[in-house]
Amino acid sequence: MKLRLLPLLAFVLLLISCSSSNTRITKSWVNKDAVKKEKYNTIFIAALNPNTEDKATLENELAYWANQNNIKPVKSHEVFANVTKDNMPTKEELLNTIRGTKSEVIFTIALKDVKTADYARGSVYIPVGPTISFYGYYSNVFPLVYDVEYYTPDKTYYVESNIYDAETEELLWSAQSETYNPSDFENFIKGYVNSLFKQLEKDGILKKGAIEPKYK
Repeated sequence: MKLRLLPLLAFVLLLISCSSSNTRITKSWVNKDAVKKEKYNTIFIAALNPNTEDKATLENELAYWANQNNIKPVKSHEVFANVTKDNMPTKEELLNTIRGTKSEVIFTIALKDVKTADYARGSVYIPVGPTISFYGYYSNVFPLVYDVEYYTPDKTYYVESNIYDAETEELLWSAQSETYNPSDFENFIKGYVNSLFKQLEKDGILKKGAIEPKYK
């Protein structure tokens, strides 16, 4: 998979690793019984971020990434406009609209926690497991995700990415990562793309033949 190195705003910087930071995927889980053996053709991308500009930028980049591997992306910011924690779609509205796009899977990304060496913000972590449906996760996490306007050194950012079956809402894959002391933008992007690719490939979500990110 391949991403354009376009300017991503603060939220993206919370998601990606760089050579000068300590970034790692702390855990991942795959629902081997539910994941399709064949390739998924359409993916609904939903960055659970209250900052509409950052949300759109992130989803656009992930959509480009999907396109490079011949997966049709559908971006939530183009389907659901002006969604806030006080103006969330109902379960029926959300699922009917997503299914109407013919998306087979839903890819969500959320910043779950931010900590510093001497101060920890309240965690919004909600355990993910096979019993957590897409809407159950969405309705609980979206009102609590952080809206970080900037990033600084000496902080650790915790991010969770999930893939759900669009028809059944069943969780197919989940990964949690932590990034410490993000600083350089380009390396930040490179590290994230490579780490994500490797984990998806390792977990069998990406099949052989996927386009691997290439950077100079």
